[in-house]
Amino acid sequence: MADPATGLSPRTLHHLLRPYGVGDPVACARVAEGLLNHGYRLATTRGHFFLKHHIGGDPETVIPLAVQHRATAELAALGLPVAPPLADREGRTVAVHGGRRYALHPWVEGRHRNGRQLDRVQSRRLGALLGRVHRALEIVIAHSPMRRAPAYDAATPAHTDAVIDVLLSRVRALARRSCFDELAEHRLLERRALLRDLAHLRPGTEEVPARGWVHGDFHPLNLLYRAEGPVEPVAIVDWDRLGVRPRAEETVRAAVIFYLLPDGSLELAKIRAYARAYREATGASPAELAAAVRRVWWERLNDFWMLRWHYERGDPRPDPQFPAAAALVVWWTRNARAVTDAFCA
Repeated sequence: MADPATGLSPRTLHHLLRPYGVGDPVACARVAEGLLNHGYRLATTRGHFFLKHHIGGDPETVIPLAVQHRATAELAALGLPVAPPLADREGRTVAVHGGRRYALHPWVEGRHRNGRQLDRVQSRRLGALLGRVHRALEIVIAHSPMRRAPAYDAATPAHTDAVIDVLLSRVRALARRSCFDELAEHRLLERRALLRDLAHLRPGTEEVPARGWVHGDFHPLNLLYRAEGPVEPVAIVDWDRLGVRPRAEETVRAAVIFYLLPDGSLELAKIRAYARAYREATGASPAELAAAVRRVWWERLNDFWMLRWHYERGDPRPDPQFPAAAALVVWWTRNARAVTDAFCA
C-alpha cells in the first residue's frame, strides 16, 4: 500500500531504486516547497537522495529529459553548482514506473535565501552566477534540439480585460467573501484602470531581447545556499523549464522575485549590484536589459496566474504571494525609471 503522505509504496521505491544500486529505502518524505512536480527526500541504507517525479509540461516547449540531464551534467563538469541526476547501471537517468517518470539525484544539504537575506556583495555573486549559467548553456546545449520556441507577442489589453471580467464575476458570485477576495477585487479594478491608461506602452515584437538557452525558472526556491558557513550557492535545481527564451528577461524576472519586499517595492540597490555583475559576466548591453525590464513589467501588468489558480483551479497555494506581487505592479509603474536605471546603470 502506498504511504498516504508520499503516494509512494515500498514496492514502487524498491522498483525505482534497484537499478541504481543505492541500497534499500529506509524513509521517504515529501518535500513541501514547489508548486510543480513532486519531490521526495529519500533515505536508503547507503545514503540520502532526492527523488523527483517529473509530472511534465507542454510537449511543444519542454525539451526531452535526456537533453536536460545531459546539459546539467555538463554544467556541473564546468564547475557550476548543479546536482545532475544519477545514472543507473545501464547509464539511464530516467526511471519509468507505472507510466510515471522519475530521476534520482544526490541529496544536497542547503537552505533557500531570498534577496532580503543577501547583501550587495552576495547580490553581485548572484548576478554573476546567472551570467555564468547563461554563458555555459551556450556551450553545452547550443546544438540540442528544441521543438518550438514559445511565442513572444506581448499580452493585449483586450484579452486581459476579458480575463479581469471572468475573475471579477467569480469573486462577486461568492456568498461569503474573505479578506483575500476583497483584495482580489480591489487589485483587479485597479489593474483595469492602469491598463486603460497604459495600453499605448505595450511592447512590440521588435523589442524582444536576444534569445538563448536559459534555466527558465531561476528564483529563490530553485537555488540552494550552503546550510552553514559562507553564504555560497551549492545547487541550482529544477531545470524542467530549460529552453530558448530571452536571456535578459530571465535576469529581470529572477531579480524581481529575489528582491521583492512585502510592501511590493524592490530593493533597487541590490538589484543594481546584481544586474551590473550579470552584464559583466555576459556582455549584455544596457539596452538589452532595458528592453527586458519593459517587457517583464508589461507581463506583470497583464498577469493574473495567482488569481486564476485560486478561482479557476481551486488551488490556494500561491495565495500568500499575491499581496506583494499585486502591489509590485503599482509600485513598479510609479517607479519605472528608477527600476530601469537599477538594471542598466
